Amino acid sequence: MALTRYVTEMGMGADVHGKDYTKAAKRVVSDAIRHSSLNFFRALDKSPNDMRITVRLGVGNPDAIDKEAVAAELPYGTVTVEPVQGGLEVPNEDGSDSIVIANAAVIVYFDE
Repeated sequence: MALTRYVTEMGMGADVHGKDYTKAAKRVVSDAIRHSSLNFFRALDKSPNDMRITVRLGVGNPDAIDKEAVAAELPYGTVTVEPVQGGLEVPNEDGSDSIVIANAAVIVYFDE
C-alpha cells in the first residue's frame, strides 16, 4: 500500500520565557489543529486512528525536542515527529533568556 496525503495544516507556537523548545513545539501542534474538523473519514471508510501523521517541526535546536511529548498532542493516529533546523530564537537584552518560536506542518496520510 502507498501513503496518500489528505491534509496539511500549518501552525506557529512560542515559548516566551525559559527557552523550552518542546513547549513551543507542543503549542505549534495545538495551533495547527485547533481549527480543524476532519469530516471525510466515513467517505474514505477510515477512522481517525487510521491516520498516519507527520509533524515536520522547524526549531532553532532540533535536538532539544521531546518527540514523544509533541506526538502526545495529537489524540489520534500514528504520529511521527521530525524536528528540523528552522524557527527563530529571539534573545532578551542581556542574553539570559529567549523567546523560542517554532513552525510546523502537520501532514495527514492514509494507506491506500
